[in-house]
Amino acid sequence: MSRFELFLLTAALVGTSGFAAAQADAKYPGVGRAATPKEVQAWDIDVRPDFKGLPAGSGSVAKGQEVWEGKCASCHGVFGDSNEVFSPIIGGTTADDIKTGHASKLKEATGGRTTLMKVATVSTLWDYINRAMPWTQPKSLTTEEVYAVTAFLLNLAEVVPDNYVLSDKNIADVQKRMPNRNGMTTQHALWPGKEFGGTQKPDTSNTACMKDCATEAKVASFLPDFARNQHGNLAEQNRLVGPQLGADTTRPEPRSLGAARTVALQAATPAAAKAAMPAKAAAPAASGVAAAPDSKAAIALTQQNACVACHAMDTKLLGPSFSAIAQKYPGKVDYLTGKIKAGGSGVWGAIPMPAQTLAESDAKTIAAWLAAGASK
Repeated sequence: MSRFELFLLTAALVGTSGFAAAQADAKYPGVGRAATPKEVQAWDIDVRPDFKGLPAGSGSVAKGQEVWEGKCASCHGVFGDSNEVFSPIIGGTTADDIKTGHASKLKEATGGRTTLMKVATVSTLWDYINRAMPWTQPKSLTTEEVYAVTAFLLNLAEVVPDNYVLSDKNIADVQKRMPNRNGMTTQHALWPGKEFGGTQKPDTSNTACMKDCATEAKVASFLPDFARNQHGNLAEQNRLVGPQLGADTTRPEPRSLGAARTVALQAATPAAAKAAMPAKAAAPAASGVAAAPDSKAAIALTQQNACVACHAMDTKLLGPSFSAIAQKYPGKVDYLTGKIKAGGSGVWGAIPMPAQTLAESDAKTIAAWLAAGASK
């Protein structure tokens, strides 16, 4: 046997023995191999509420402010309270919440809850920032930067002082000051396991309760007009985007939904609101050509319905610009109306657009403006 033939035989025997060893270790013969500890470690990055999985390290509030302003503020605002792109993170919590561990239920009922009003564990903040932020480069922050950004957010919420350095050694102490740390419960049967303390049986019988039913509320009082504006115009104290637009308290309370919408528009953008108000009956369009859409009215509706949170006029934000949509779908009013109402994903990228609840007529006004070129 030549040296070359001997080499081939040796290589084949070594390869066969390695394959057999891999098959012996495999749970499913012929399918893959067991992951190495290093491969498992690359994926095992979650941090639990008991802080298992939290890497050693630290980060200061001052360092967190530096990272925040460079990589986070463009989406969340300088102070973490912006509601233009994503829901606000900071705001709504008080010193009493930090003391009791229960965020105010009164504020919860308004629909304007922030992240710090909802999140129960500081590990949730650390874990999410570590695995998903920044939006454009997830998992690009160093361990020190994640600690620092978490510390900065907690400082904005007055959970930790300005000179605080958050670390794996003191994060359990910070947990004891989370504003809603006692707001999470396992008594809802979603986690029935005994390891979570759950004792309830999941509701699968769906038996209708026909006793102690709530009765219709009877309004026994109302705010008189002379007291309506005692604390200033509420419409000027709220953002134009989000669930809390505020009422124009310089005027009497509207008596109908249509009147309320007009008042809200006029409070937010007087010029646009004037354009959005129903015009007097116009003469029919000649030769079957539709009248040009009212740009000001359409733009006002995009602001009122928070379309501008994801779409800009000429540049891509989270979604395509209005001008790009107009170029892609010229004249397709019905199609655009349907897309606005139903939402969808996959046409402009992976980020989905949720279904919108605005009135059919409002959706058609926006669609007609887009189909005609989205003029300013």
